[in-house]
Amino acid sequence: MNTRTRRVGLASLAVLGVAALSGCAGAAATGAAPAAGLTDLPDDQNVEIVFESYNLGNAGIWSDTINTLLDEFMTEHPNITVVGQPSDSASGTAASVQKQVLAGDPPDVAQLTFNELDFAATTLGAQDLTALVGEEGLEEQFGGEYPYHERARVLADWDGETYGLPYVFSTPILWINEAQFTAAGLDPATVDLSTWDAVAAAAEQITTSTGAPSLSVTCVVTGGSWCMQGLFRSNDAQVLSDDRATIGFGSDAAVDTVQVFRDMFDDGILTNEDSTSQYEAFAQGKTAIHVNTSALQGAFMQGSQAGGWTLDARPLPAFDDQPVVPTNSGSFLAMFASDPAKQAAAWELMQWMTSPRAYELISTEIGYLPLRTALTEEGGPLHEWVEQNPLVKPNLAQLDDLEPWVSYPGDSYAQVDQVLATAIEESIFYGADAQTR
Repeated sequence: MNTRTRRVGLASLAVLGVAALSGCAGAAATGAAPAAGLTDLPDDQNVEIVFESYNLGNAGIWSDTINTLLDEFMTEHPNITVVGQPSDSASGTAASVQKQVLAGDPPDVAQLTFNELDFAATTLGAQDLTALVGEEGLEEQFGGEYPYHERARVLADWDGETYGLPYVFSTPILWINEAQFTAAGLDPATVDLSTWDAVAAAAEQITTSTGAPSLSVTCVVTGGSWCMQGLFRSNDAQVLSDDRATIGFGSDAAVDTVQVFRDMFDDGILTNEDSTSQYEAFAQGKTAIHVNTSALQGAFMQGSQAGGWTLDARPLPAFDDQPVVPTNSGSFLAMFASDPAKQAAAWELMQWMTSPRAYELISTEIGYLPLRTALTEEGGPLHEWVEQNPLVKPNLAQLDDLEPWVSYPGDSYAQVDQVLATAIEESIFYGADAQTR
């Protein structure tokens, strides 16, 4: 169940500027020296670099896939040794890197989530890749036979410069357990799930059949801010003004968005569980409808096969007739190496981990989007896989309408996220009025 913390009102936050919530920025990290251009690494020079990744902290398909890619990289680059290092899950990815930066020994490459982009570029000391490898080098990286999707390639840009390579991410997917639909008298092939009203109607029928809440939405609990931003945007609300000066999640549209899910909870169809409990329950066949990242596709497929039920995927529902605006989860690769040889090795690794070969494994084994979407087109190495695995199609389609996961300015970006998560949980699950609380 969710942990209740202090109540903070959505409406009251609308009038606050970012500075009031984010605090004063700390001194910029000094772990990365100003980049003066990338040098070549001779084939006979041995280098060891550290790659920190939160995927390495997740057992099973996540860590197995990343370790396979690291092994293949070292086979192709025998003079580069990569030490894979899981992020400290207790402190978070950026906080884990910050500890090492302050100790004078940061990882050479780190996987950071997109809400940490502002902090990485302005405080943590991530290398400016535009200065390091140049525009030509970035064009070569993002192009090639299977170029990056145009909306994906700019996600790690900051103030006109590129501070990372977009790496793995997804859009929020509406996952369904077809067996529960059928048992409740709903045809999963024809049931309308295109709007939240339609989803609520289906969930109500299933809940009547099972006697338990049938819908879970990770966006509305702590840890789900990346997809909650998409729900806000899909209902014409914002969490941050375009000039990045004012918090926007106390607007009427934002309050209305939260109220939609409050009504579902009050009607007994929405579960009140933390995000881990939600996805575990869905994988075990206990709930019928679940909104979460496509990165759980592999886990849900395993669960459905073990439980003998059929898994399906739908796009994020709309609020009435408004266009759906999905936001992305996931991460980018940032460089913190300052030694020229390590920088050269780190850049080789970053290119490999975002290569067509990498996305072949990352997409088929884990379920993340192949950011090089041409891989899925006819003649591409992932075309047949997509045709055989239609669960990935809603995720690919939503990429065309993607808007980036907003990162708050200032060192206290995580606290701003927590303020919002607390207000949402209190309003939906614990009776607080979204307008006044």
